[in-house]
Amino acid sequence: MARSIPLLRPLLRAASAIAGCGLSLIGWLPALAGPQPETFPPAATFRNLQLLALTCSRENTAASCDQARAIADPLLDHPRLPTSCKDVLWSISQKARPAASNTESRRDGIDRAAKDLTLFCKSQTKPTGKGDNKGSGSAGGGNFGLGGSPSAR
Repeated sequence: MARSIPLLRPLLRAASAIAGCGLSLIGWLPALAGPQPETFPPAATFRNLQLLALTCSRENTAASCDQARAIADPLLDHPRLPTSCKDVLWSISQKARPAASNTESRRDGIDRAAKDLTLFCKSQTKPTGKGDNKGSGSAGGGNFGLGGSPSAR
């Protein structure tokens, strides 16, 4: 962010010079700022991958394992995913392959990686809290905005 400010200064000077003429470049600034960052993948993507990995573990077929790897591999390049999540995705990508014998250690490795998806691959953004009624009411919040006095209860 610190680098983009010096680059925008000449543009802002030009915008302020043009503003006196009734024209504005302010509407152009978001377009000039560059591409918007990618959004975090939806939780449904990770849930689907988890189910496919568990199916691969259980069935030991090329079809189910290929589907799990087909979802995990592109997510490895996602810029918003933390390293811990990418480690789990890498583990699924490497372990979700059909084997000659479906040993317990093979199943456990894939099952552990599938379980770890829910721990390490969740969005770090906090919910907005819209519609959240915390702080309203009389529980611990005093008698603000409820009318009456505390002795009238």
